Amino acid sequence: MTTAGVVGLDLRGRTAMVTGGGGGIGRACALRLAAAGAYVIVVDLDGVAAEKVAAEIGGEPAAVDLSVADAADGLRADVDVLVNNAGLQHVAPLSDFPPERFAYLQTVMVEAPFRLVRRVLPHMYGRGWGRVVNISSVHGLIASPFKAGYVTAKHALEGLSKTVALEGAEHGVTSNCVSPAFVRTPLVDKQIADQAKQHGISEDEVIGKVMLDRAAIKRLVEPDEVAETVAFLCTPAADMITGASIPLDGGWTAH
Repeated sequence: MTTAGVVGLDLRGRTAMVTGGGGGIGRACALRLAAAGAYVIVVDLDGVAAEKVAAEIGGEPAAVDLSVADAADGLRADVDVLVNNAGLQHVAPLSDFPPERFAYLQTVMVEAPFRLVRRVLPHMYGRGWGRVVNISSVHGLIASPFKAGYVTAKHALEGLSKTVALEGAEHGVTSNCVSPAFVRTPLVDKQIADQAKQHGISEDEVIGKVMLDRAAIKRLVEPDEVAETVAFLCTPAADMITGASIPLDGGWTAH
């Protein structure tokens, strides 16, 4: 299944930056924005992965560790479309959740997006146009046990996104979250293994009984579906969508 190219989007003359762009959702977003004509900066901790994706699309790789607080400050500021996607997961009961791991998740998924938005907004304001798209999660809207670090970070990202929306509106800048349920990515594959260990069940049972239990549509989200939603938020038809969170959750939050 593919949704690629459903949305008509022209980003010729625009520069986009996608964090976590070396794989999964980030790669899908980088490819989609490049297909629309954007010059894409592919940011990833894995420099080889960033180079591979950048080579596919004629973009620019940037090997950056966003867990280093000021690392984002060294990235390019002349960005018209910023996709904050980089993220990671840690599954553990609160009583066993390592504080240093909790802080690590906040740095990568909250502080880094803040620093990147802060860096690129002057350029967006100067051009009178910009799009900030934050890849949040269904866990930015609701919580699940054993994911204190991730749930906290995604809730914070939702709040940051709304603040950017309010400040950027008069400058032609919109800011939104795309909030998928479980997406078929390497990150989710690792979660499946972690959850199986945590709950003492098989990986197939994790998908069916844990991940898709509350979803009305019983399948994982595809990266292309997330990327196409990102593309739509960059179109003129989405000019009035800002400060929003768009759930791609198969009906999970309808409960």
